[in-house]
Amino acid sequence: MRAFNDATRRNIASLCAAFTRLPEADTALPLKRAAVAIALAAAGAGKDETALLLTRRAAYLRSHRGQWALPGGRCDEGETPVDAALRELDEELGIKLSPDAVLGLLDDYPTRSGYLITPVVVWTSERAAITPNPHEVASVHRIALDRIEREEAFDFVTIPESARRVIRFHHASGLMHAPTAALIYQFREVLAGRDTRVADLEQPVFAWK
Repeated sequence: MRAFNDATRRNIASLCAAFTRLPEADTALPLKRAAVAIALAAAGAGKDETALLLTRRAAYLRSHRGQWALPGGRCDEGETPVDAALRELDEELGIKLSPDAVLGLLDDYPTRSGYLITPVVVWTSERAAITPNPHEVASVHRIALDRIEREEAFDFVTIPESARRVIRFHHASGLMHAPTAALIYQFREVLAGRDTRVADLEQPVFAWK
């Protein structure tokens, strides 16, 4: 178990610093920049554990409605991925953090829908109040880090439409897919001290638009 305390913060910051992030790959397709926050918070419910914050997107959003997601979105003009991730975390969950809350960045993930997502790992305050924006977020969930570190948490399947493996995260008696599952999986690997790449992990067909 990873307690939600300064020792865990320092340990995860050290692991993120040791992670060798890939340079941005050249691509023939013009991808829009986006960022998500892998926001680490207290697990709550009286548990002294560190958890990551996961949202369920509102059912009436134009794209990816009702899907599991990390807080995040498109980078505004002139924004860095860190700026965008912190802004989106505030807009979606009401959590205001300064850049010194950032522990590190993971690899960019290109999506089938035309985005290049930068995951930004951030540490929230124990006193941080979560106030979901009902226009964007249907619900907020705290996923203890020991859950994503279990061997059976992820699996991989094949689909006829692609030669790439589809990653699946088993959560709440259901399945979560890429990009969210891929980004969480890479963070799990960083916690284990491994530089595991995820850009080649496929999304299910329903997420290609």
